[in-house]
Amino acid sequence: MLAKACANSGCPTIYESDRGTLVVQGYAVSAAQAGIDLPDGELLVEIPVDLLSQVAKAVN
Repeated sequence: MLAKACANSGCPTIYESDRGTLVVQGYAVSAAQAGIDLPDGELLVEIPVDLLSQVAKAVN
């Protein structure tokens, strides 16, 4: 776990995988809600913007 948006479990969190990628846990957002044309096999999650600044500090 690199960063999370709350002190409890079940909230937006960003993890670093053993494959050198980031895994994002967030709130499900439909493509229609986001106004995005989403390809098959992909999905959208929504996370707080400040969570990304926490991740930037954790990976630098």
